[in-house]
Amino acid sequence: MWIDESGRRFMRWLRNGIDAPLYGVSMCDTENLPDARNEELECPWQHRWDFLPKRTAGFGFTDRDYQNAKIRAEEVARLTVGDELWKKVKRDGYVELPSSRFPGVTYRLRIGRRVEVRCAPGVLPPWRHPFLCINPAYPLPEAEFFAQLYLYLRDNENEVIRVAAPQPWDQELGRTF
Repeated sequence: MWIDESGRRFMRWLRNGIDAPLYGVSMCDTENLPDARNEELECPWQHRWDFLPKRTAGFGFTDRDYQNAKIRAEEVARLTVGDELWKKVKRDGYVELPSSRFPGVTYRLRIGRRVEVRCAPGVLPPWRHPFLCINPAYPLPEAEFFAQLYLYLRDNENEVIRVAAPQPWDQELGRTF
């Protein structure tokens, strides 16, 4: 869905905390990847998650599990957006990404919050409301979903526009923790 098969293996590798040097390991070298050993690939997007309370990862997830997931998610986000941009997000609390589709429109991305749509003076907004509600299909750490939204807005803005629900107010995301 958001990443190809080798990317899924890599993300699972990071989530499971497998400590292995990444240099010298080609993403095409399936012998050295965890799923190449016939481990079952997790496919959380194929399940329904409506039964879970908001802002949780599910029943049985311990405080330590949350802590480890958040640490790994911050590392994934830093590696995804780059060190400089990640430092800016941590320092300022947001990053702004210009729209490639709407001249004069900028998306303000914040970890765990709705996307804010900002317009330059004199530019008409593309939506009636200034916030876009986009939640992940399954529970994810906030930082990891932030990185995914960043990539989507940068590389596939049309998909975000298709699924986003414009909202008049800001709010925490529902399926992140």
